[in-house]
Amino acid sequence: MRRFLPLLLVALCAAAATVAAAGLSARWWFAAAPLLTAACLGVRDLVQRGRSVARNYPLVGRLRYATARALPEGVGQERPADAAGESDGHEYLVPSLRPVEAAEEPPVVRVGGPECSQPYDMALLNVSAMSFGALSSRAVLALNRGAALGRFAQDTGEGGLSEHHLRGGGDLVWEIGTGYFGCRTADGGFDEREFADKAALPEVKCVSLKLSQGAAPGSGAVLPGVKVGVEIARERKVPVGEPVVSPPLHRTFSTPRELVLFVARLRELAGGKPTGFKLCVGSRREFLAVCRAMAAEGVTPDFVVVDGSEGGTGAAPAEFAGRLGMPLTQGLITVHNALAGVGLRNRVRIGASGRVASGSDIVRRLVQGADYTNAARAMMLAVGCVRAGRCHTGACPAGVATQDPLRARALHVADKARQVRRYQRETVRDAVRIMAAMGVRDPGGLTPAQLVRRTGPGSGHSYAELYEWLAPGELLAGPPRSWEADWKAADPDSFG
Repeated sequence: MRRFLPLLLVALCAAAATVAAAGLSARWWFAAAPLLTAACLGVRDLVQRGRSVARNYPLVGRLRYATARALPEGVGQERPADAAGESDGHEYLVPSLRPVEAAEEPPVVRVGGPECSQPYDMALLNVSAMSFGALSSRAVLALNRGAALGRFAQDTGEGGLSEHHLRGGGDLVWEIGTGYFGCRTADGGFDEREFADKAALPEVKCVSLKLSQGAAPGSGAVLPGVKVGVEIARERKVPVGEPVVSPPLHRTFSTPRELVLFVARLRELAGGKPTGFKLCVGSRREFLAVCRAMAAEGVTPDFVVVDGSEGGTGAAPAEFAGRLGMPLTQGLITVHNALAGVGLRNRVRIGASGRVASGSDIVRRLVQGADYTNAARAMMLAVGCVRAGRCHTGACPAGVATQDPLRARALHVADKARQVRRYQRETVRDAVRIMAAMGVRDPGGLTPAQLVRRTGPGSGHSYAELYEWLAPGELLAGPPRSWEADWKAADPDSFG
């Protein structure tokens, strides 16, 4: 019954207004007028496309927007912007006294190492991993159409390659998680034939092997049973209505060397398309073990996506977020240095995923070692998320994180796709303008000296001073003392 409450509310208003207007006395119109007005507003809420909550909850949903407008500017901020610059830990990008003209076309990043026969030009900002199941079919489709309009990529998330990812014509990064959804055998293993068939689709531009994610490193994801309908169950090859729990580890490899060789095998099965992996870095020694395996086998991934521990998800225990794994800044610098130290940085692109929302965020991550960025939360906001905190219940009022078809209908795909495209375009444009103000037209010209952190009253240090940056091949030639113990302990045949 609750599904029809919005329609019932509008119908009652209209009926009451009609009855009132039919009264013999003219004074009935004083009662009928507000009811007719409410009925008209309710109908307008039902048919409009811009506000998903109002579309799902006519009249009542207007209270949310009215409340938001009533809040004074600055509510929710911990301190004014001018005071933030005076606090220790505040960071700023360094402008140049000789700025350059901003590039007319935003730069792209060529992803594809020596073993890749179908390289891909990645945008500076893309849609981060969000699965069909966690998101509604309409949200997935809107993100994909937005990606097609703006010529950037959408990561499918580990839930599989659904028809909704394929309908919009956008470029896809197909993510393969520990559950191998979309290429899964009956016993939950990896199906090479199904993987090869789907990876050959023209919409699939890259393949990403998920080792871990920022908000849940070392923990398998969970999709609540309330969100596992017939379509999700068919796509993932799981029972309808039961929670879907991804294992915490992969069955196809157990050592760094096996990981590297499996990535190479995925690239081969994908016909030479760029293939890499995503992780939230925990131990520097473990990632160095992977780098040792790359050097020993002469095989590299085409990209590594670094997720920060400060990321969020509704698919893992809340205690994990921000408490397990490296924050994105430290993770990026670690991965960049490790790859540079073994002389492989020029073969591997690095993506940054986590808390990327603005142009300045993009530039900061590029300075810290990334080649491109991915955003999840900001893209959800662009597609209509109102941060109701009900993702895990399936009762998202905006139709974004739900499998309820009546709630999802509130999300108008074409309108939200344009919003996604607009957000990505303007954010990248801001990043390009900021780089131009720093005297740089191409991300390759950015240096650690161009990002400064305030370290005390009247003092600050650049990233060139705060962090150690390894020269190409430095670990092979002779590691610095700060890296020596981890480098010696790194074993290409053991994560332990």
